[in-house]
Amino acid sequence: MSSAYQVNQPSNNATPKQESITGVVERLTYHSEESGYTVARLQRSRVSELTTITGSFAGIQPGQTLQLNGFWREHPQYGLQFQVTNYKETKPATITGIEKYLGSGLIKGVGPVTAKRIVAHFGIETLDIIENQIDRLHEVNGIARKRITMIKKAWETQKAIKEVMVFLQSHGVSTIYAVKIYKNYGDKSIGIVTTNPYQLATDIYGIGFLTADKIARNLGVPTDSEFRYRAGITHIINDASEDGHCYLPQPELIEEVSKCLKTDDHQPMEEGIATIIKNMSLADELIRESSPDKTLLCYNPAFFNTENNLALLIAQRLRSPINPDMERVRTWLTRFTESRKVELSPQQQQAVEMAAYSRVLIVTGGPGTGKTFSVRTIVGLWKAMGKSIALAAPTGRAAQRLTEMTGLEAKTVHRLLEFDPKSMGFKRDMKNPLPQKAIIIDEASMLDLFLAYSLIKAISEDSQILVVGDDDQLPSVGPGKVLADLMNSGKVPVVRLTQIFRQAQTSAIIRSAHQINLGQYPNIEPISETPQSDCLWHGGGQQPEHGVQAISELITDFIPKLGFNPVADVQVLSPMTRGLVGTRNLNNVLQQLINPPNPQKLEVTRGGTVFRVGDRVIQLTNDYNREVFNGDVGFITKIDTEEQEVIVQYQERDVTYDYADLNELGLAWSVTIHKSQGSEYPVVIMPIYTQHYMLLSRNLIYTGLTRAKKLAIIVGSKKAIAMAVRSVNQKERYTQLRERLAQI
Repeated sequence: MSSAYQVNQPSNNATPKQESITGVVERLTYHSEESGYTVARLQRSRVSELTTITGSFAGIQPGQTLQLNGFWREHPQYGLQFQVTNYKETKPATITGIEKYLGSGLIKGVGPVTAKRIVAHFGIETLDIIENQIDRLHEVNGIARKRITMIKKAWETQKAIKEVMVFLQSHGVSTIYAVKIYKNYGDKSIGIVTTNPYQLATDIYGIGFLTADKIARNLGVPTDSEFRYRAGITHIINDASEDGHCYLPQPELIEEVSKCLKTDDHQPMEEGIATIIKNMSLADELIRESSPDKTLLCYNPAFFNTENNLALLIAQRLRSPINPDMERVRTWLTRFTESRKVELSPQQQQAVEMAAYSRVLIVTGGPGTGKTFSVRTIVGLWKAMGKSIALAAPTGRAAQRLTEMTGLEAKTVHRLLEFDPKSMGFKRDMKNPLPQKAIIIDEASMLDLFLAYSLIKAISEDSQILVVGDDDQLPSVGPGKVLADLMNSGKVPVVRLTQIFRQAQTSAIIRSAHQINLGQYPNIEPISETPQSDCLWHGGGQQPEHGVQAISELITDFIPKLGFNPVADVQVLSPMTRGLVGTRNLNNVLQQLINPPNPQKLEVTRGGTVFRVGDRVIQLTNDYNREVFNGDVGFITKIDTEEQEVIVQYQERDVTYDYADLNELGLAWSVTIHKSQGSEYPVVIMPIYTQHYMLLSRNLIYTGLTRAKKLAIIVGSKKAIAMAVRSVNQKERYTQLRERLAQI
C-alpha cells in the first residue's frame, strides 16, 4: 500500500542537507487543492512536540503515516520546519493512527464512527483485512453487504486516484481535477492524458485549453505541431461562445489563435494558422461562410447548423397562416375585460388580437407595462378557442412565476422537452413533438441558440408560439441573442408594450428602470432610517472596501429592521466575480454574517470554498444527469461525511452531489447579475463601483434593478451609476440569425 511521491523543491543557492523522518499526519494547517501546497503537523515517534512539514502533496489526509525526505529550514516567523522533497506513504503503525486514517474521509462509506467500530474489531490488522479480506467487514456490527461493496470500490478507487494524482501533478495539472479525471476515464486516465492531453479540455469541466496545453508541453508535444494548432483554433472558437458569439471572423480568429499559441520560443505564423483553418474547413471540422463584405466567418459546425436550422424552422412557421373569426375574438375580449372591470391599453389589445392569428408572436416590454396581464388574457383567449396550452421558461424560478401569473402549470424548458440523461438529449423533438397547440415561452431574452432550437423543433407546425421577454435585459448567458435577432429580423411580428400603468408608476424601482433605459440618471432616494421609497441609494464611499462594510451593515441591521429575512429574502447582485465587491469576496463575507460556522453545522472545503449546511448555493454548469442547470439556486440541507455527499434542496427536490463534483457549485449569497436573470427577489442589493467600469452597461444595471420585487438598494458611487447608464456600446455578439431570417 505504499506510494512514492515527488515534491517540488525550492531553488536555493546552498545545497541543503537531506534527511529522512517518519511520522503520522496529525492535522493540516493549510492545504491548497489547486497547487497541492501543504503545511501540516506531523507526530514523530519518540518526539513529544509536533513537527511542521511543508511541501506540495498529491493528496494528504490526517492519519496517514509518511516517510519523508527533505531538509530542515528556519522560517523567520514560524520557526523550524521540515521542507519535503519527496515522500512515501506507508500503513499506519498504531491503533490510533489506523482509526484516524480510516475516519479521515479518505474512503467513501467510512466516517469516524464506522472507522472506530472497524478498528475496535480488527485492531492492528485492520488495513490488511481491508486490503486482502474485505468481505470480513460483515463481522462488524452495522456494516451491511451493500456498504462493504461501497468501501471495497472506494478503497480500490482511492489507490488508483493517487497514481493518477502523482502523474498529473508531475505534469503540471492541479490535484483538484484528479478525481474528476479518474471518474471520467477510470483506469485509462494516464493513457488518455499521455496520448491526447487536449482531450481533457473537451471532456473535463474546469480544465481548459491552457491547462491541457501545459500538460502537452510537459509531455513533449512540440509547440509548432499541427495537433496543437488545431486544438488552439477549436479552443478560441469555443471560448468565443462563452462571450455569446456564434462565430468569429477569420481575421479575428487568426489574431486570437496567434496570441494563444505564442510562447517564449515560438511565434505562430498567420499564414500557417490560415492554412490549418482551411484544412479544418475542408475536413468539416469548421464551417466557413462568406459575409456580404467577403469576410470569412468561422463556425463550429454545431453552431452553424443550429443557427441555420433555427432560421428555417421559424420561417417555415411564419408561412403557415391562421384565419380565426376575428369578430368573435373581439367580442370575447370585450366580455373578458368587462367582467374583470379592466381596460386594455391599445398595445395590449393589439397583442391579444394578434395572438389569435399569429403563428409566431413576440410580446416585449419593460416592468409595469402590462406584460403579465397581456399573457394572462392571451391564455384566456386560447382556452376559449379550445387550444391546449403549454407554458415554459428557461429557469425554475421564472417557470414558478409564470405559473403564479397564469394559474396554469409552467415548466422549465428542459422539463417541458423531457430531457433524457441517458441519451443526453430531449425526448420531445420533430419526431415526437409537444402535443399542445399553443406554447408560451417567458423570459425569452435568456434563450440561447441551442435551447431555442431544441424548443422550436419540438413544437408542431400547426401550433402557435408566443414569445415573451424584455430585450432591454442582458442577453443569454449562452451563445446567441435569439430574442433580439428575431425582433430585428423584420419577419416575426412584434408588439412592444411601452405604456406604464398607473399602479406601477408608484414604484420607484419601475420608474428608475425606465429612466435607466432612456439613458437618464435614475431618481433614487438616499438611504435613511425611515425610507419612503422602494428604490434606495447608499453611497457606501468611493472605494469598494467601504461598499463591503455598507453591505454588511445593511444585511445585519437595516434590512432586518424593515422586516425582511436576510436568509430567504435578500440577494446581493454584483456585476463581476472578482474584486472586493465581486461575488467571490462578498460570498465569503456574507457567509460569515448570515450562516457563520457552528459546531452543529457540518461543512466541507473544496477548491478554496467552504460549503456549510444552511448555505445558499448556485449551480454553475448544466448537469443533465442530475437535471440541475446553470443558474439554479438551492440550499445545502445535509453533508454526509461517510458517503462523502452533499445534499442540496432545490425548489421541488433534493439533489445529491459527490464531493468530487462540488466544483459545479458556488455560494449564492451573492451572484452575478447575469446569473440572476429570470429570477425575482424581495430585496436586491447591488454594488456599483467604478472598478467595474469594463462591465458597466445600461442593460446590466437595468437587469439587476428589475430583479427586485419590494426593495432595491444600490450601493456605490454616483459616478459609477452614471457610467453604467451612459454605456450602451457593448461589444456586439457575432450572430447571423437575424440575417438568415431576413434573407429567407
